[in-house]
Formats: sequence, structure tokens, C-alpha cells
Amino acid sequence: MTPLATKPASDTVTGLMRDISSVGTDPRRGGYSRPVFSHAETELRSWFIEQAGRRGLDIITDNNGIVWAWWDTATRIRKDAVVTGSHLDSVPGGGEYDGPLGVASALVAVDVLKARGIRPRRPLAIAVFPEEEGSRFGVACLGSRLLTGALDPDKARNLKDADGNTYADVAAANGQDPRFIGADPETLQQLGMFVELHVEQGRGLVDLDQPVAIGSSILGHGRWKLSVNGQGNHAGTTLMKDRRDPMIAAAKIMIGIRDTARNYRDARATVGRLQPVPGGTNVIASRVDLWIDVRHPRDEVTAALVESIHLNAHVIAAEENCTVTFGVESLSPTVHFDTGLRAQLQKLLRDAPVLDTGAGHDAGVLAGHLPTAMLFVRNPSGISHSPEELVEDHDAEAGALALADALGGLLGEARNLG
Repeated sequence: MTPLATKPASDTVTGLMRDISSVGTDPRRGGYSRPVFSHAETELRSWFIEQAGRRGLDIITDNNGIVWAWWDTATRIRKDAVVTGSHLDSVPGGGEYDGPLGVASALVAVDVLKARGIRPRRPLAIAVFPEEEGSRFGVACLGSRLLTGALDPDKARNLKDADGNTYADVAAANGQDPRFIGADPETLQQLGMFVELHVEQGRGLVDLDQPVAIGSSILGHGRWKLSVNGQGNHAGTTLMKDRRDPMIAAAKIMIGIRDTARNYRDARATVGRLQPVPGGTNVIASRVDLWIDVRHPRDEVTAALVESIHLNAHVIAAEENCTVTFGVESLSPTVHFDTGLRAQLQKLLRDAPVLDTGAGHDAGVLAGHLPTAMLFVRNPSGISHSPEELVEDHDAEAGALALADALGGLLGEARNLG
């Protein structure tokens, strides 16, 4: 295969996406698996840096592993910048567009603005955030959380992946000094606003027959780890009446989570990962770990639902002579995007409807520190975090043009070079 760095620059979103379509494919799960610091994710970072360099952007990778590509003004003063971008990592077996679509669209938006003869008097930056999905170290939007101080650096350094490797060790092995991760007020002070383009992870635009929407809010959501502790033993010699089997308790707890969530309107509760310990076919597990994702538009309902899940789990585990431990891994309250910025986007993109989303994004983390907004591009399948995720070519290009229109308008005092 031709190395990505030697490929010619593309000037369409579909061309850029085609450039990276072979990176991180997952033959077992289907789709793409691009966890942070994997070969696939680092290859995509190199691709972005190469593409940004071809566009004359100034590239910096900060202490938190966020890649910034700056289109500076004549004064080169980086203040009150308009920022766009997204992420390049994925969930296991994820779709092609979740993350990379926003990055490719940002590059094309810069091309469009330059083709229009625009040179901004206000700086523009493209940001690529690491570990947005949290698929390797369990904390979603890790890069933006570190940047804003929402995540303690010591906690981040000690996070472990499924193989027991700490974030600190993996980061160091990939050229990042973990001693310097953490809140970065100097970088935040350079940013004026952030607009993230993303594939829609639902059917809103399909039902409205529109290619692009403006985001209004992100549902509150979090991740919890629940461990059911029993007694490991031999599958052949242990009578059924003598078992303390955490797998049976875990199965009942998972059904209970579904049933509990159904009692709360607009709630979502998911067990997306289950890990028995030690995990042998002929072994009664000693422990089963469950990772639970809970979401609701109202934070007090999320809290009540999680508390119900916790209490019910204790009751169910006790019925099987097991015990439960329970802890939060990450929690993000409901985010309402900046109304003033959203109003500006509505003036610039008059045909775009306004939609909320149940998916978390770096824009939600940054929202507490600067005005943020999102643009969503139609996904005709309505499916995401799956190989069936889809964006049609004409919608991808429409999204980049909408982003260019939005960025051009937000840059405000842009002048035509004529």
C-alpha cells in the first residue's frame, strides 16, 4: 500500500475519507477499531498533520496530545480563535465517519475559504482530540477533559487499558510526556469558540429530509463500572446448589437495568461490555465486571436511574449469595450549547434544522469554558458506533460547505484578497 504521507492532497471530503478508508479496519468485528495510541490512530494523526501542512497550517501537538493546526492572521496573534475539528479514534468495530468526518470536513472547509479568497483577521484552528470515545482507557473525551481541568492528571496517568497498561506508560511510549498532562489555561485563552461537525448518530435528519442540522444540546450521560463478586470454582465438580455464581447475578442485573430504564421516559441504559474473571469455559467465574452507560436529558433523572440500578443490583446479587461494588468512571451533565452562537449559525445556515443528540462530544466538554456548537451531517442508516454507519457523498460535501459558510461568517472581519 502507498504510504499515506506520499498521497496527493484531496479537495473533497469523500476523497480524504477514501485516503484513510483502509486504516484500522477490523476483520473480526467489522468496521474500524482505532483506539488511542494504536497503530491505526497514530497513522491517522500523521495523515492529518501531513494534510494540514499541505494547506500551510501551523501544526502543534500540545502536552495533552491534542493536535492543533492554525491558520494564522497577518499578526500571528492567537487570540479569540474560531476552532473546528473532531477526533480520529473509534469504538471497537465502529463506523467510518464517527470523528474522521469532522476532521476531513474541517480541512475541506479551509480549502473552500481559501478558494473564496478569504484571509481571516481572526485566527482559525483545526483541533484533533485524542481518546474521545474512551474505548481504550474508559474515560470519554479524555483529551478535552485534561485540557479544561475536568480530569485530574494523576487519575489520567493511572488509567489502565484492558491489558493493564497505564495511560502514562502508553503515552510515554508514543512520545508524549505524561508528567505535563493537565489543565492548560494558556491554550484555552486562545480560543474564542468551537464548532464541531459530526455524523448524526440517529434519524433526525433522515426524518426531516435535510442534509445538515445545528446542534442544540447533548443529553447528560455517564459510565459506571459494576462488579459482581462470587466464588470461583470448578464447573464440573460444583453442584448447582453450592454455587455463588456472579455470572447468573450479572445476567439478572442486566435484565433489571433494561427494565428499570424503561420506567423513565427518554432514558437510555446500556451494558455494552461484560468481562468474567478468569473467563474460562469450564470455570465458574469469581467476578464479573459490567460497564454501564446511562443517559437522560435531565441530570436528576440520570442520578435517580443510576441509584435504582445500584440498589437493584445489590438485591439481585444477594439472591445468588454474591456481592456488588459500584463506581462512576465518567459523568457529563446535560449540555445546552451557547444560544448566541447557535443563533449566529441559524442566520448563516437558514435551512438547517436544530436537533439535540444523545451522544457525547468534545464540544460538550468545552462548553463550560467557551461558546460551542455542533453541526450534524445526515446518516441515512440512522445507525452509529457500528459498521452500518453511513454518510452519502453528496451529504458529506454539503456538510463541508455548510461548515465553510459557518466558519466564514464567524470569522467576521474576513477580507477578500481579490
